[in-house]
Amino acid sequence: MNTVNVALIGLGTIGTGVARILSEYADRITDAVGSRVVLAKVCDKDLSRERDITLPAEMLTDDFERILDDPSISIVIELIGGLEPARTMVLRSLQNGKNVITANKALLAQHGAELFDTAKKHGVTIAFEAAVCGGIPILGTLATSLQANRFQSIHAIVNGTSNFILSQMDEAGTNYQDAVNEARRLGFAEADPTMDVDGTDAVQKLAILARIAFGVRVDWKTIPRTGIEAIEAIDFRYARELGYKIKLLAVAASTATGLELHVSPTLVRETNPLARVDNAFNAVRVTGDCVGPVFFQGLGAGRMPTASAVLGDLIATVLGRTAITFKALELWEENRNGIAVKDPREVRGKSFLRMRAVDKPGVLHEISGVFGRHGISIASMIQHAGENRATGEHQEVKTPVSLILTTHDAREGDMRHAIDELERLDCVYGKIVRIGLLD
Repeated sequence: MNTVNVALIGLGTIGTGVARILSEYADRITDAVGSRVVLAKVCDKDLSRERDITLPAEMLTDDFERILDDPSISIVIELIGGLEPARTMVLRSLQNGKNVITANKALLAQHGAELFDTAKKHGVTIAFEAAVCGGIPILGTLATSLQANRFQSIHAIVNGTSNFILSQMDEAGTNYQDAVNEARRLGFAEADPTMDVDGTDAVQKLAILARIAFGVRVDWKTIPRTGIEAIEAIDFRYARELGYKIKLLAVAASTATGLELHVSPTLVRETNPLARVDNAFNAVRVTGDCVGPVFFQGLGAGRMPTASAVLGDLIATVLGRTAITFKALELWEENRNGIAVKDPREVRGKSFLRMRAVDKPGVLHEISGVFGRHGISIASMIQHAGENRATGEHQEVKTPVSLILTTHDAREGDMRHAIDELERLDCVYGKIVRIGLLD
């Protein structure tokens, strides 16, 4: 029986999961591929750290060169994360004729073009199912099972940390900081969750999804993003009044004038399956011109779900399926399908706006006038009358009240200008909270 030697770089949470599967379920993988798949080398910078797996000493190394110098190793699995030294390790593996499997979405979003070009030049492949949505097999499905479709849209919850925080704020009435602390306590958030809550993680994954589904190579830093930091508990109350839930959505939508890409908190109608995806789960809703809407849901992170995706890539690479898909997708091309990314200012959508305004005659007229000047139509309005906190008596002047507006479709550039003008009004206090609205 043929033997395939594999090297693993990174023995952290996901790496130990991969090593465990390769060690404990070797027969299962052999049956799947018809070859003996062997974990030959494991490279990690700290071999003294205590782990819940014991590997033979001769398998372990802290010297990456030992992997490069071993001609018997044909597949390298990179699971250290970050940009460097991951980029250098992946590049040198490809240049040495080794196929690569990675779960590193930041690396692919930042250096994907260079890596794909290098893989093509040296006749090897890169598989990266685990880089987006953990255990959900979304990339492979887009690239193979749904390849006959021209995709119309993707609406996705791709960050489990932010989804958990929003779920806590919605279901338990927790404030933002307490929800973040709970996410940390349960291991859903890093000590510094900035990249999760500010939308960075989501736009990196969206750039990869757009590359697979629409064939466009886009710099993730140019994708508009809004995080969840400004969302408050009161927003969930108003969302419920209107029949919505709040989710951080990554959106890619093909229109007659180009591909729309953005990440932002969004009000999702309660009847939409995305609204019922809670806690650390991820979900992707894809619409194709042939298949119509299809929905995927599962754990987007964690040791075993992500390790499952890595092993799926390993099996596909050994069987040669990755090589076929890699060639068909032409990931090294600048724009495979001739689709242009739309100017973000031209994107149209509905919005939910929460502001604090003076409770006196003429204010609503002044606010609606701003929208009118920018060609924005108001769809609905909720105003909660101000109360004197000491007496509970209603007051008619100088009392700030919460004013909730929803709009019809409006151009993004017009909405930004309108919000800037509203925030300069004497009758409006502080910053306006804006949340997208998806029916």
